[in-house]
Amino acid sequence: MHTVTDELVEKAILVGLQLGSSGGWAVEDSLNELRLLAESAGAVVLGSEIQRREHPDPSHFVGEGKAQEIARLCEEQQANLVIFDDQLSPSQLRHLEEVIPVKIIDRTALILDIFAQRAMSREGKIQVELAQLKYMLPRLAGQGTALSRMGGGGGIGTRRGPGETKLETDRRHIRERISELEKEINTVQANRQVQRAPRKKNAVPLAALVGYTNSGKSTLFNALTDAGVLAEDRLFATLDPIVRKFTLPDEREILLADTVGFIQKLPHELVAAFRGTLEEARYADVLIHVADVSHPQLIEQCAAVNEVLSEIGIGDKPIIMVFNKIDRLPSGLLLERLKRDFPGSVAISAQTGAGLDEFKRVLNERGLPKRIAVDLLIPYKEAGIIAEIRDSSSSQVEQEEYLAEGIRVKALMEQPDLGRVRRFVTETRD
Repeated sequence: MHTVTDELVEKAILVGLQLGSSGGWAVEDSLNELRLLAESAGAVVLGSEIQRREHPDPSHFVGEGKAQEIARLCEEQQANLVIFDDQLSPSQLRHLEEVIPVKIIDRTALILDIFAQRAMSREGKIQVELAQLKYMLPRLAGQGTALSRMGGGGGIGTRRGPGETKLETDRRHIRERISELEKEINTVQANRQVQRAPRKKNAVPLAALVGYTNSGKSTLFNALTDAGVLAEDRLFATLDPIVRKFTLPDEREILLADTVGFIQKLPHELVAAFRGTLEEARYADVLIHVADVSHPQLIEQCAAVNEVLSEIGIGDKPIIMVFNKIDRLPSGLLLERLKRDFPGSVAISAQTGAGLDEFKRVLNERGLPKRIAVDLLIPYKEAGIIAEIRDSSSSQVEQEEYLAEGIRVKALMEQPDLGRVRRFVTETRD
C-alpha cells in the first residue's frame, strides 16, 4: 500500500551515455555526481542506466530500444522521474516522452532546480527565473504536452521559487517575461557598479574564491573573514556572491568574494545566465582557485573550473592554486606530486586551519601590488596628506618625526598612492 508521502517523493532513475570518443570523466563518475545533484534537489535515486555508443541518438539520445528498457525499469521500480546526465534537445525530449510515461528532465533542468532552491538575493532569483524560461521556451511543444510534463505537477524541474506561479503557455508571453527580467538584471548590475565605485576609488584590492562546487570555498571564506556564511557538505551550498573585508599579515586590508561553484557539463546558457553572479570574479585583482584535494576527480574538476573561467573571459587573471581538505588525505604523497605539477600552489585545510598562515603569506605576496618603502618630508601646511596615507587601505605610515622644516614620514606605499606624494619623497628604501 502506498502512502501520500510515497506519492510526493521524487523517485529517480539516472541515465548516462559513455561516448566512444569521450575523455576525462568516466560515465560512472559523472553519474555519481548526478546522483549527488539529484539528492541535493530532494530526490531519491533508485538506480542508473548506462549506454555505450559512438554518438548520441539524434531522436531519443539513447536509442528507442534503450528508452523502452528505461520505461520498463521505471514501471518495475515505481520510479516517477528520469534524469539524463546530458542536455537533451527539444526533439529528443519530445520523443523520449512518447516512450517513457514519467517526468523526464536533464542535467541542466536539475541544476536550475537546485539554483532556484538556493537563490536568496533578488538578483539570484531573477537570474534563475530568466535561465529557466530561456531553457523552457524552445521545449514548449505545440500542444503544450512538454510544458505540462516539465512544468506541471510540482517537484524537480518545475520552476520553483520565483517560477511557481502559473507559466503562460503562449510563447509571446514568455518572451515578454524574459525581456522584463533582462531589464531588471541590467538595473541590478548598474546598481552594483555604483556600489563598486568607492571600492575602486579607495584602491581596495579584491580577491575572488573560485572552484568546483563543494570544494570548501565557503569554509575558507568563513575561516578568513568570520562571516558565518552557510558552509555545508553539499553541492551548490553557495549561490549568491558575498564580499567581506579581512586583514593580511602586513596589516593591509583586502576584500574577499565567495562565488557560486562550478561543475562539469555546465551548459553555455547557464554560464551566460549567471555571468552577473560571477561578476565579482571578473573584477577581482586575483583569483583563488580552491580545489578539493581528496576528491577522486581532482584533475577533472580543476579542468572544468578553468574551462568556465575561460568562457567568462577571466582565464588569464592571476590565480593562486589552493588545495583544500588536506586533513582527508591518508598520506602526503599526492601533495608532493601536486606541488611539483602546480608550482606556487598552497595546501590547506580550511576546516582545521592547517596551512592558513602560509596561504595568507602567499596572498600577501602574490595577490597584492608590491609596496615601496619611502621617506617623505611633508611641509606642515600639507600635513593633511599624512592622514590620507594613514586612511589608505594600500599604504601604511611606519614612523613620523617632527622637524623644523616639516614632518619626516617613513611609509610603505603602493604606486597609485606614491604617485600623489612623489614631490615629497626624499629617499626610496629597499
